Amino acid sequence: MSDPNTHARTEEPLIEVKDLVKEFPITKGSSRKVTGTVRAVNHVGISIRRGEILGLVGESGCGKTTTGRCIMRAIEPTSGHVLVRFDGGEPKDLLAMGQGELIRTRTNMRLVFQDPYSSLNPRMRVADIVKEVLLLNGTVKGRREMDERVAVTLERVGLNRDQMGLYPHAFSGGQRQRIAIARALVSEPRFVVADEPVSALDVSIQAQILNLLIGLKREMDLTILFIAHNLAVVAHACDRIAVMYLGEIVELAGSDALNTAPRHPYTEALLSAVPEPDPRKKRPRITLTGEIGDLSDLPSGCAFHPRCRYAKDVCRKEKPPLEETAVPGADSHLAACHFARELKLEGCR
Repeated sequence: MSDPNTHARTEEPLIEVKDLVKEFPITKGSSRKVTGTVRAVNHVGISIRRGEILGLVGESGCGKTTTGRCIMRAIEPTSGHVLVRFDGGEPKDLLAMGQGELIRTRTNMRLVFQDPYSSLNPRMRVADIVKEVLLLNGTVKGRREMDERVAVTLERVGLNRDQMGLYPHAFSGGQRQRIAIARALVSEPRFVVADEPVSALDVSIQAQILNLLIGLKREMDLTILFIAHNLAVVAHACDRIAVMYLGEIVELAGSDALNTAPRHPYTEALLSAVPEPDPRKKRPRITLTGEIGDLSDLPSGCAFHPRCRYAKDVCRKEKPPLEETAVPGADSHLAACHFARELKLEGCR
């Protein structure tokens, strides 16, 4: 795994998310009266460095996918800022852009969906699925040039020109995900949100797609937000990892540091669920009690305290900030825990 800080410590981030909030109303009856609010994303702030793969991990329902789609403005956030620096100049707030500027900016941003079966139109040939992006953006003119771009992109993801005329049903799940990745990359974007791109695939195919994304990152100088619920998958692919719980980032660190020396009890529990490849080694499994909290009625203090085996009175009363826990001179390691510096948590070694 590369050093998470290799990509120019002083360089401005490509994507900077500030105080991002997404709320969904709870309605009741035929009148659709609003009776409450689900805060799926709760004041998230995160920076994504140019040329890195940043993992966003957590249990189902914690707000990972919603965060990714808010960053892309595929759904409209309630509030916050998403600053982008694609042209190397001053940052621009994606959420303040008008329709025309947003369309132009989105040529540098693409989304890879989780399910390769439902994300591809079964009535369209592969060439037309991938070419559709170029037609919408108008970035490439001329049919011959478009066909060549599509062919080159398919070859880049491990398919070939002879398959351009086939329909999605002719491909395996792994091949369909390669088509989805080709569709995302054909316009040569700078930033890609990969929303659980391997979770619907067999384990034997997952490694192929992960290695493909890592190779494409290097080849195309991509910046990737990689969303997943499996920490083992994220650790293999990502430079840094952000752990999310109930709509908030609770830990953020380099992949190696987070896996070997976690600072948040929730991260420790997730790591304990990662299978140990060596049968001679045994690692205690941490079983979290209770259910994941309700986003419409968050607990007081630390949101994780009802399930935390280390919780004390202060955890129930005061919300811990996401703050630096690394010693001076060490790589950044953020955690939102009152006892992050005191607890000796178990990681994967």
